[in-house]
Amino acid sequence: MRIIEIETRSREELIDITSLIAREVQAMGIKQGGIIIFVPHTTAGLIINENADPSVKRDIIMALGRMVPDSLPYTHSEGNSPAHVKASLCGHCLYIIIKEGKLCLGTWQGITFCEFDGPRRRRVFLSAISY
Repeated sequence: MRIIEIETRSREELIDITSLIAREVQAMGIKQGGIIIFVPHTTAGLIINENADPSVKRDIIMALGRMVPDSLPYTHSEGNSPAHVKASLCGHCLYIIIKEGKLCLGTWQGITFCEFDGPRRRRVFLSAISY
């Protein structure tokens, strides 16, 4: 297992971590198999989406903000309920196939870490399956 540490700088932020994951796959020497990517945080998540146009990330944050507004009558006492809901919508785990030592992602796809309660120091766990 490997751990990647990420420093987030904003309350809500989407960070492309594709190259970090690809680097770890190379370091692990996986040629065929898969990688499990897991975020052990309740107010952060992971998605696979377009990573070429930065407006996509802004649109995702905007749409999640409209779907999960800060103004709802939340009961969680820490005041970060919207972050918990947004993280739940995104999910905390991804599995990506590895072929010939490379991540099997589509042309425009990237792996994105989703921060909803930052800024914080976060961790991403990686576990490889090789066959």
